[in-house]
Amino acid sequence: MLMDLTFDDAHKKAPLVIFAHGFKGFKDWGSHNLVADYFAEHGFRFLKFNFSHNGTTTDKPVDFADLIAFADNTFTMELEDLDAVITFACGGSAMPAAPWVYLIGHSMGGGISIIKTAEDKRIKKLVSMAAISSFRNLWAADIETQWRLQGMTYVANKRTGQQLPLKVSLLNDLDKHPARLDILGMAAHVKQPWLIIHGDADPTVSLTSAEELKAAQSHAALLVVHGADHTFGSSHPYLEDNLPPFLLEFCKQAIAFFNKKES
Repeated sequence: MLMDLTFDDAHKKAPLVIFAHGFKGFKDWGSHNLVADYFAEHGFRFLKFNFSHNGTTTDKPVDFADLIAFADNTFTMELEDLDAVITFACGGSAMPAAPWVYLIGHSMGGGISIIKTAEDKRIKKLVSMAAISSFRNLWAADIETQWRLQGMTYVANKRTGQQLPLKVSLLNDLDKHPARLDILGMAAHVKQPWLIIHGDADPTVSLTSAEELKAAQSHAALLVVHGADHTFGSSHPYLEDNLPPFLLEFCKQAIAFFNKKES
């Protein structure tokens, strides 16, 4: 798994934020590097990584060049990937060890992050960004019968025009681990401070998902960014030098939440 760490040389032991990308995403998508810079400028280390089976490769980190890996991916694998990244960050082998981490998860990565936070005390605070409330929100329910019969389905990447394959092992993973992979069920077990941020103009993951997460965990805070879409105004490639206004607002709110001293 490729990963990178953005930090200020003067603050090499600053609090560590780990970012988990979403479905059809990768660590260098769009304005993710600008987000990393912004967090580093405001007193954090920012670690982002590619999930092991997200379809990119070490040679082509911004292209879906390994569709075999993409097809083989499961939610359990992503949880194992995130655990490995947290263990690496807390271990001190390649950078100053972090006794705990802050976690940001976008979209599908938000669902993964919610489950991981419920399971892992090393996560001190969670910010979910346009997070899904169910993994089955990633596809239309009526494709599952055919998917099981054929053993494979395809999802379109509108940006590249690729048809990305998904094996039935993804569905089997949900069948084998119904409790662990129940995002709303696991949300109820999150004890750490949690900020849910969602745009009310999100065409990909409805604001309803954020409301369901809030209902599942009453102590979580819900912030609705009016006018923000699924990527908070970003796109890939992103050629501007400054963060989109909605994404800048997201960063400001996340940083304020991480900096807030809990009573």
